[in-house]
Amino acid sequence: MYGFFKNGKVNKELDEIIAQIESNAANNYKDAAQEAVVCLEKRINEFWENGQLSEKKKLEYEARLTRYKRELEGFTHKDQKPYWS
Repeated sequence: MYGFFKNGKVNKELDEIIAQIESNAANNYKDAAQEAVVCLEKRINEFWENGQLSEKKKLEYEARLTRYKRELEGFTHKDQKPYWS
């Protein structure tokens, strides 16, 4: 029975970060989407190191993380050229 409720909270937190990534990307909030990706990676690693994330879930979340990193590569306002120049 170890961690059933903890794991539910962990999964919920990670799913909320994923929702932020998707919402920010869809609304063209580029920097916020990038920050949420960094946050997701950090939380996955923290939960894994603390034994709060199963290997199966870790692999699932890491696959999504990899996909987001690939999709959001270069997706930032910092690299965007102003339209007036």
